[in-house]
Amino acid sequence: MATAAKPEKTRTPIRNLLRALRSRNYRLFIAGQSVSLVGTWMQQVAMSWLIYRLTGSAILLGVVGFASQIPTLFISPVAGVLADRWDRRRLLIITQTLAMFQAAFLALVVLAGIVQVWQILLLSLILGVVNAFDIPTRQSFVVEMVEHREDLGNAIALNSSMVNGARLIGPAIAGFLVASVGEGICFVLNAISYLAVIMALAAMRLRPAPPRQHARRHILHELYEGLRYAYEFGPIRSILLLLALVSFMGMPYSVLAPVFAKDILHGDAHTFGFLMTAAGSGALAGTLYLASRRSVLGLGRLIVMATILFSVGIATFAVSTHLILSLAALTLAGFGAMTLVSSCNTILQTILDEDKRGRVMSFFAMSFIGVAPFGSLGAGSMAGIIGPRDTLLLGGMGCLAGAAVFARHLPQIREKVRPIYLRMGIIPEVAIGMATATEQPPLPEER
Repeated sequence: MATAAKPEKTRTPIRNLLRALRSRNYRLFIAGQSVSLVGTWMQQVAMSWLIYRLTGSAILLGVVGFASQIPTLFISPVAGVLADRWDRRRLLIITQTLAMFQAAFLALVVLAGIVQVWQILLLSLILGVVNAFDIPTRQSFVVEMVEHREDLGNAIALNSSMVNGARLIGPAIAGFLVASVGEGICFVLNAISYLAVIMALAAMRLRPAPPRQHARRHILHELYEGLRYAYEFGPIRSILLLLALVSFMGMPYSVLAPVFAKDILHGDAHTFGFLMTAAGSGALAGTLYLASRRSVLGLGRLIVMATILFSVGIATFAVSTHLILSLAALTLAGFGAMTLVSSCNTILQTILDEDKRGRVMSFFAMSFIGVAPFGSLGAGSMAGIIGPRDTLLLGGMGCLAGAAVFARHLPQIREKVRPIYLRMGIIPEVAIGMATATEQPPLPEER
């Protein structure tokens, strides 16, 4: 790594919150991605509203969500192997360019007045394939942009803050534009926004990648090697299983949000935008809180608490008939969801072996995004049978059960993580040589 970190005692709260921005490449990434993500959220909100306006079907909302996310489940593992083999920056430039073309074509068919449901489904599937390569590559690329390893946790949290800052702005803009000029302009602006991140990636100055320690094997062999590593290492396995459960049972609340906005809260596109903005506000608050933390210590217990908050938030949203209460519930749900995901991401990025980073982050993408289409499809179908409220209540109960199981496994997770944190000097007493054989430092979750 480059220079030593500035002592924490001399760092102001704001400098501590933004300490990962010391790295030039990461500053470029934040600047470009911030613009692009606003456009991404605009497109997501506009597409959901477009589907519901054209069809009035909650089931089709689930089908579109399924089409846009299912490629991650099947393609992401292969993408993770490629991210460990190839130049990650070049891969990202390719994926961002392809996503720009997808948004441009979607804008064309909408503005020309020839849009049909099958076109939206096909374009959603194409974007899903692009994202299946983009997500694990982008997640594993973070470590290359950050010059100071101690800033990695802060960089991950800031990245999530950027995503949710855009989530706060994008839906609000989309709600206004959809209500005033239609969905097409949102797709146009999204296509243009990709230029910012492409230029940022091109302007980066990266160190040469270290040579591979082992000879390159068949892609299936390397994929199996990564799967076995993730499965046999208890902390990684527990985190991925919890993420998969929450993604399947809880995250589909966003797919049903247009139904709540129109049929339960009796609103319009503005209402839908407000609901998504509320969830984004909570998520932004959660990631800013994580960015303000000085280390990864205590994240295990925080994962349990965040899952509980998310469960309570979506259950409250399910039973609410008042806009203010619904906004408050989604704010709580957004805080819990993003705190959970960012905490899991931070722990994974900290404890995994460097030569398997791309593959493990592809499993992270599978757990959080690849499983989501089944949740979206199931939620859309269940909403047509038992109603959207009972569907979300059932999801909240499932997430609570997952939090309880994860909490039971915390002692074993601590035991596995301790040697890694000792080796990395993350536990301060060991880092400065004060620990003894008879006086062991407390575990991360015990602080």
